Amino acid sequence: MVTRKWFSVKQMHWGYQSAVFLALILIIYGCIEPFSPPEVTNTESFLVVDGFLNVGSDTSRITLRNTQNTNDDTRPVVEGGARISVDAESGEKYEFEEKGQGVYLLPPVNFNMTTKYRLHIRRSNGREYLSDYVVVTQTPPIDSLTYKLDLRRNAMIIYVNTHDSANNTRFYRWKFEETFEYKSAYFSGLVRDTEAGEIIPRRDDISTCWNTLESRDIKLGSTIKLNQDIIKDLPINIIDISTNKLFIKYSILVRQYALSREAFEYWTDLSKTTQGTGSLFDPQPSQVTGNIKNTGDPKELVFGYFSAVTEQKQRIFMTPALGRSPMCLAPDTLTPDDAYKSYGVLLNSYIDAGGSTFILSSSEDCADCRAQGGTTTRPSFWK
Repeated sequence: MVTRKWFSVKQMHWGYQSAVFLALILIIYGCIEPFSPPEVTNTESFLVVDGFLNVGSDTSRITLRNTQNTNDDTRPVVEGGARISVDAESGEKYEFEEKGQGVYLLPPVNFNMTTKYRLHIRRSNGREYLSDYVVVTQTPPIDSLTYKLDLRRNAMIIYVNTHDSANNTRFYRWKFEETFEYKSAYFSGLVRDTEAGEIIPRRDDISTCWNTLESRDIKLGSTIKLNQDIIKDLPINIIDISTNKLFIKYSILVRQYALSREAFEYWTDLSKTTQGTGSLFDPQPSQVTGNIKNTGDPKELVFGYFSAVTEQKQRIFMTPALGRSPMCLAPDTLTPDDAYKSYGVLLNSYIDAGGSTFILSSSEDCADCRAQGGTTTRPSFWK
């Protein structure tokens, strides 16, 4: 017969145009956003190519996906089994390696910065695609990332500053990853050992988590109408205080890219199409394709723009203590037997004045930080 043992642990802490529109959303967001379109009957899908050739010191990443109808609520269809390479106009060829989930990677290479490059894709169905040859654009460094509290908006605004003293860049794009540390309302010090039939002390900490989110909007900037190639205090992210991202510690990694005029025009058109469809007076969904074409059928729609560019990045940390501690209802008080049979997260135990043992329990949302989407693994860059 199994004997249960109890321990006291201290408490610690989303037709044709509809398919096209969806393709555009996939490029930017990497997921399907909820939307209520007209009836959709077109079942044709199109290839979506997301990525660029990083001619700097970091890995190049290309992701292949397929569009879906708006009434399809399954996950985006990734494209596996393809062969991807980048061809240099000077003759060199660089092969990407498939990593799964439609992702293809190319480790850092000592690229020739004076030649042109094009993307070559051969899908598992035999269809081949080529981009136009593109010149390498070299990105100037990020001068600084600054932030300022906007009381009227109840938000912290992150700004980017950069310049090109040679006045050669003029067109910019930014992406970012934000990471924040947070805690659950209650600390869980106990866990059920189903093999032994016991409640035992918890060895892992599920009260502290880190969550990383990627930028979802197209961030562009241009100095073409200015005398000097200077970007000053351009808002890159707005963090609502009510999200509690700023309560403990927050970090943002901003990635900066220089664009050719053609690439800038592509991303500008894409931005207008996908981010300005809120009313009849806004630009409506339209065909925005890039520089990648099917070699056997140039009329086939392919979404994405291939560029060869160096990447510049900069990270900052903040600890402004803005927001509030998570709040939950009081824990349930259970007997040991009821606690073992329950589905709640166990907190700690105590003995009352009469010598009886009781165990406190709460929901995952209140006692397991992972329920909020984060992970208990501390990021390697965290400090």
